[in-house]
Amino acid sequence: MGARRLNNNLNIIAKNLRKYREERGLSQPDICRELALLGITMYINDIYKIEHNKRTVKDYELYAFTKILKVSYDQIFDGAEEKFNF
Repeated sequence: MGARRLNNNLNIIAKNLRKYREERGLSQPDICRELALLGITMYINDIYKIEHNKRTVKDYELYAFTKILKVSYDQIFDGAEEKFNF
C-alpha cells in the first residue's frame, strides 16, 4: 500500500517550501544542516522530493521548516485550498 494522496499530491507545501527557501538564499544542503541542528535527519534528496511533491511531510518536519524559514503556518500553507475539491 502506497502513501495516501490528496488529489494526487503527497503534500501541500511543496511550492511554498521551495519559494521561501530560495527567497532566503538557502540551498537544500543548508536546510539539511539547519534541520540537523534541530535533531532532524533529512537528506538533500528528501528536500528535493518534498519540493517536487514526491514525499510526504511529517508534522515535526513541518514545524522545523517554519522555524528555519521564519514563516508562519499561514505562509507555508498559502494556496493549499487549491489542492482540495470544495
